Amino acid sequence: MDQQPQQPVSPSVLFVDDEENILKAMVRLTMDEAFSVVTATSGQQGLECLQQMPEVALIVSDQRMPGMNGAEFLHKSRELAPDAIRMLLTGYSDISAAVDAINRGGASRYLSKPWNDDDLLQTLRGAVETWELTRENRRLQAVVQAQNEELKQWNENLKSRVLQQTTAIRKKADDLNEALLHLKENYTGMISAFSSLVELRGGRMKQHSRNVAELAAHAAREYGLMPEEQETIRIAALLHDIGEIGIPERILEIAPDVLPPDEFRLYAQHPVRSQMAIDHIADLRPAGALIRHHHEQFDGNGFPDRLAGDQIPLGARILAYADQLDRAIAGGDSAEQALARVEMTLETKLDPTLQRVFRKAFHYAYPAMPAFDDQATVELELKPAELKAGMLLTRDLYSGTGLLLLDRGTVLDDSMIVSITRYYQLDPPEQGVFALIRTSQG
Repeated sequence: MDQQPQQPVSPSVLFVDDEENILKAMVRLTMDEAFSVVTATSGQQGLECLQQMPEVALIVSDQRMPGMNGAEFLHKSRELAPDAIRMLLTGYSDISAAVDAINRGGASRYLSKPWNDDDLLQTLRGAVETWELTRENRRLQAVVQAQNEELKQWNENLKSRVLQQTTAIRKKADDLNEALLHLKENYTGMISAFSSLVELRGGRMKQHSRNVAELAAHAAREYGLMPEEQETIRIAALLHDIGEIGIPERILEIAPDVLPPDEFRLYAQHPVRSQMAIDHIADLRPAGALIRHHHEQFDGNGFPDRLAGDQIPLGARILAYADQLDRAIAGGDSAEQALARVEMTLETKLDPTLQRVFRKAFHYAYPAMPAFDDQATVELELKPAELKAGMLLTRDLYSGTGLLLLDRGTVLDDSMIVSITRYYQLDPPEQGVFALIRTSQG
């Protein structure tokens, strides 16, 4: 059964003075106040009253009393009512007594005779309110302390339960992490298995997907992409040629730009086929989008969607750059030749803003390749369509039947390139045109 709340006890004020008229004046002045009033005519009587007053809020004592003065009474009252507020009633000539009452008796202030009734009432009310606030504060502190003790006990019990639950949760978390690790291993193994299908063709492109993946991942990291974006690009690189499965090998061995139209159309389907092959796996769809566009060209002349510039996803542009570099290496080019050959297609096939990151990423992916000077020149074997005005021939140029067309050391101009193109159509030699190329286009 709930306990009824205790009715609050009204605070009381004790007035001590040996003059009856003073005490009566005090009673008349405070008769309408919220506190009760008790009077005593001596210090000794005041001490006896205090023993019967459990809720004394304020003690007001005259200083000049026979037997025990006000300062002595206030000092002794501290043992009986330590929480009460004490004041001394004295004349202006008793300042030293007031100081003694404050120092020894714990008086908070002194009241002078004669007094102003309004000022005195305000002082008494303020003292009682202060006592009530102090008492309420102590009560609340006691409640808080009791609640804290209860909470402490509850926390100790809770801690035991939490420890038990934490152990169970940790076991479930460990089991879940193990399952997730197993799924990740299966996911990685699935991607590697898909990539290996392309490499089963063997030949010079056996390691192509893995080389492109490593190079593209280094470039993406050098570019400053987030780890999840780097991983998407790496996966796309591993799977970018999976759509070539089923295309006749003779088509794959010929450069796309010299394929007959019908065979080129078949070859141009492989980015879309690659995307579709993995599209039913939701986690691979972002990589599938990059695979679809890795044959787009920066000038818009690529396939399958003829995207240009920034329309091509950045990951697809990185994949295209890595793909071309590794194909140049696989074709027998040195490091300098591969970079120079690929950089000839900047702004046409490849994004020129990627040149810097690939020059750094190249030697991470191919550490065996020698370092090179950015201002060096290398000799490349080029097709007539790759020639540009200002290139220097490094070898004599002959037609297929042995006719000398141009001497070594010739600097090509536009008219010479037109003639070379025509000669290669009429009397094509077995080799391309050997010319000197700078390793930097900057």
